[in-house]
Amino acid sequence: MAASPTSCPNIYDMLREKKEDRVSAEKILDYIYPPRCPVCDGISAAGICESCRKRIVPVTESYCMRCGKPLEEEQEEYCRDCRKRKHYFVQGRALFSYQGPMRQSLYRLKYANRREYAGVYGREAAGVLGRWIFQSRITKIVPIPLHPSRRRERGYNQAALIAREIGRVLDLPVDEKLLYRIKKTAPQKVLTGQERKENLAGAFEVRGEIRRGEHILLVDDIYTTGHTADAAALCLRRKASCAVYVLSIAIGG
Repeated sequence: MAASPTSCPNIYDMLREKKEDRVSAEKILDYIYPPRCPVCDGISAAGICESCRKRIVPVTESYCMRCGKPLEEEQEEYCRDCRKRKHYFVQGRALFSYQGPMRQSLYRLKYANRREYAGVYGREAAGVLGRWIFQSRITKIVPIPLHPSRRRERGYNQAALIAREIGRVLDLPVDEKLLYRIKKTAPQKVLTGQERKENLAGAFEVRGEIRRGEHILLVDDIYTTGHTADAAALCLRRKASCAVYVLSIAIGG
């Protein structure tokens, strides 16, 4: 016997109830595990606390039009590095300068299992750089992958956690399986510029489909020399004719 219209659940009511349940669950979790500022690790429902806002250096109007690094001279268009090198991505942007408290925060995110910081930084990136992301006509967000062995050791990929939050806030698809790291590289921070480039040669492989003309946003926590971003962007472009953009939480080098 068919159910009467009044006995059928309303899909909008069901979705609203699911959203209310999710919000309630988040409130309970916030009570048990209060959200913390990723910079000082103090309790802060607002993400980065007001005191830490004064301690970190945001990348504002004066930045390199290619990689996004802060510029020493406002009248310049490109940083010293980008004037010398060819990049395989269209443009990069970053939230903060990689110095002082930001270094310490991203170290904890990466090596001290403070993965909850990724949500704060992902929301921050979506809020500050969302307009740029939409203007760049991004069709897909792709985190810089870790080698599987390093992913197992750490238990998570911080770039993927950041990418998921950006995608959730901006309602953009996140593809964590498109780009694969096939070479276990030495830590970039211990290498010189040329060594970093050689270290990343052949490090990535595309294992998914890319549509011709796609605009892909690569997401990572830190941008220094740009060799990681270039190696990943080159790999993607060799697979298909696509435009690659780069977003990082902090930038320096």
